[in-house]
Amino acid sequence: MIRFPRGSVGLLAAALAILAFQASPSAHHRWKRYHWARTANPFNIDLGRNLTSPWSTGNYLATASTDWSQSDVLDTTVVTGGTTSQCNPTSSRVEVCNAAYGSTGWLGVAQIWITGGSHIVQGTVKVNDTYFNTSQYNTPAWHQFVICQEVRHTFRLDHQDTNFNNANLGTYMDYTNDPDGSVNTQSSNLHPNAHDYEALDIIYSHLDSFTTVGASSSSKTPALNNPSEWGQLMKVAHGGKTQIFERDFGNGQIVVTFVIWA
Repeated sequence: MIRFPRGSVGLLAAALAILAFQASPSAHHRWKRYHWARTANPFNIDLGRNLTSPWSTGNYLATASTDWSQSDVLDTTVVTGGTTSQCNPTSSRVEVCNAAYGSTGWLGVAQIWITGGSHIVQGTVKVNDTYFNTSQYNTPAWHQFVICQEVRHTFRLDHQDTNFNNANLGTYMDYTNDPDGSVNTQSSNLHPNAHDYEALDIIYSHLDSFTTVGASSSSKTPALNNPSEWGQLMKVAHGGKTQIFERDFGNGQIVVTFVIWA
C-alpha cells in the first residue's frame, strides 16, 4: 500500500553523497538496515543549520525540512548549528554545513555514524561551494535538489533512479540534469513523492527499546573528509558517476560512502 504524506489524501560512519545504485521507482530505495533508534513514531530529528549565503538566504534547508516532515514516521526541526564548516558531528542529530571544500569531485556528502551494526547515532551533510559557485550548479534548483538529497541520506533513504538522462520521476530521489524540469519541460524533482514516504514507512515500521535521537551533545568523532578513509569500492554505477565504498571497523562499526562525482 502506498502511504501519502501526512495530511494528504489517502561508533563509525556511513558517508552518503548525492548517489545510489539503480533502483526501481518502488518503496525499496533504502540502504541496508541502518536507522535511527526510537521508541515511538513520529520521531524528530534536529537539523543543525551551519550555513552561509546563498544556502542560508535561500531557505533550502527549511524547505527540505518541511518536505521530509510530511512523512508519517518522522519530523525534522531546523535548529542553531553546533559546528563549523568542517562539519564535525553532534550526537543525536544532523549538522548541515557549506564551504568551498575544494576540487574534491563531489557536490555534496552526507555521513551517518553507525553503532551496533544498524543504529544511526549522528549525522552530517556537507555541500561544496567550489562547484556551486560555478555557472553549471549556481542555481536555486540545484541548491534545493542537492541539499534535500543529502539530508534524506541521513534517514537511510536511497535513490529511486540513477540515470541522469531519462525523464524525471518527480522526486528528489531521482538523478537528473534538469532538477526543476525547466530545461526539458518535464516533472520537477524538487520535492519527495509518495514512494519516498512509503520507503520511510518501511524503514521505520518497527520500534526500538531505546533512542538515539534527542539528547544532543558534542562528539569527539571527526567527519571523514578524505576519500582514502572510505574503504573498499563496492559498487559502480552510471559509468563511474556514482560509487559506493564500505569500510568495516569491526564490532558493528561500519562506514559506507555513497558519492556522485561532479
